[in-house]
Amino acid sequence: MSEKFSNLIDGRWVDAGSGKTLKSLNPANTDEVVGVVPASGKKDIDRAVKAAQDAFEGWRLMPAPKRGEILFRAAELIKNNKEELGRLVTREMGKVLPEGLGDVQEAIDMAYYMAGEGRRLSGETVPSELPDKDCKSVRVPVGVFALITPWNFPTAIPAWKLFPALISGNTVVFKPSSYTPVAATRLVGLLVEAGVPPGVVNLVHGTGDETGEYLATHPGVKGVSFTGSTAVGEKLAKVCGALDKEISCEMGGKNPIIVMDDARLDLAVEGALWGGFGTTGQRCTAASRLIVHEKVYDRFLEIFINAAKKLRLGDGLLKTTDVGPVINDSQLRKVLNYIEIGKKEGARLVLGGNRREDGDLKKGYFIEPTIFSEVAAEMRIAKEEIFGPVVSVIRAADLKDAIGIANGVDYGLSASIYTRDVNCSAEAERDLDAGIVYINAPTIGAEIQLPFGGTKKSGLGRKEAGGRGGALDMFTKWKVVYRDFSGRLQKAQIDKD
Repeated sequence: MSEKFSNLIDGRWVDAGSGKTLKSLNPANTDEVVGVVPASGKKDIDRAVKAAQDAFEGWRLMPAPKRGEILFRAAELIKNNKEELGRLVTREMGKVLPEGLGDVQEAIDMAYYMAGEGRRLSGETVPSELPDKDCKSVRVPVGVFALITPWNFPTAIPAWKLFPALISGNTVVFKPSSYTPVAATRLVGLLVEAGVPPGVVNLVHGTGDETGEYLATHPGVKGVSFTGSTAVGEKLAKVCGALDKEISCEMGGKNPIIVMDDARLDLAVEGALWGGFGTTGQRCTAASRLIVHEKVYDRFLEIFINAAKKLRLGDGLLKTTDVGPVINDSQLRKVLNYIEIGKKEGARLVLGGNRREDGDLKKGYFIEPTIFSEVAAEMRIAKEEIFGPVVSVIRAADLKDAIGIANGVDYGLSASIYTRDVNCSAEAERDLDAGIVYINAPTIGAEIQLPFGGTKKSGLGRKEAGGRGGALDMFTKWKVVYRDFSGRLQKAQIDKD
């Protein structure tokens, strides 16, 4: 019998009021049910938001270093359970085990980092223009936040939202993806074990249509942090904007790797393999476009195809597997449809392009690593996010042409260039329209101590993760305090007689 999991509302593990449930399946073997979770409705969300509202005052007034101690304990618990959690991520999402463990490591890193912010949360103290008066700015929490997360990083992305929200003094209602709810439940369970008080973190399972929009627009919710598709993010941003809610949306990407004629081709191919086929291409930062200088195009393509041929499909828990499944049947059909679109557009299919259902792959959602060459920049496969193991190789005349192609899409999350020319790299760093730029590295691999987010249709509102301009700017609001201890009326900016 499949293990059953619950919502967490006001410190209690409870079922949905309707009694309805959802199954989480292993995408590498759909006969395996990873777990069963509640299919929550509006009344469940109402209860969760009320619990978060009731808990806010006590959590807000807890000293931030004490909140940090709880997050530190959570970091230790996640670290101690890393192997189990990583295997769960792989079973539920499909990524290979080293990546599943890396997913968990990001959560550990974020927990430690934000625990430390409990002794910072810095503002400013500045001189006043008047005597016997001081001036400062401080960060204060916003209130109840809705956290809505996707399936591709079922532990890391929730951690990117939960820990900065909590250290800032907010309470939360967290709705994970209905495709990876078990990993999210396990993470929340460790937060409870670490000592998070009842009502501070509430977990509500359900589909995006049934629960996501209702939670985001709930009158008791003061802010929304969303990661998911551009279409959903833009819709939520419009609705929340009309309701005067703070909202941050991390959305899609169509990320390029530029390979210049002076690049180390062996290094660039390694980066293209990892960027294009890591996580089966199911990252918002995946390198789905390779923009290659015409002088090395044919040679690069030959090496890239030969290297990609060696990638092995399979269950991510097996050490022999390089590329796991896509998440579900809907995504499988979407990716296969884009492969057909690429063929019809006139791109040359040089590797893969098929679903694999042979042997141990027959019960999963497996697609071969797929490469298109002779792709024109205006083709749909070169402009639209596919979110699967499909890479387009595009020819460029020079650096200016390559940067123009890279910037010529609706997205601007991550970009990369391989070159040994310092001037070339400096020009790319300056001119690539992306929130993250890599030099001689692929488009994936962001670290948690700097802000994460993109431009154009890749991101709206504040950024994620740490550093100046990161998630703390989303989860706090500024308060400026002037204290006059002169004992007399002083008028700033007013000339004295």
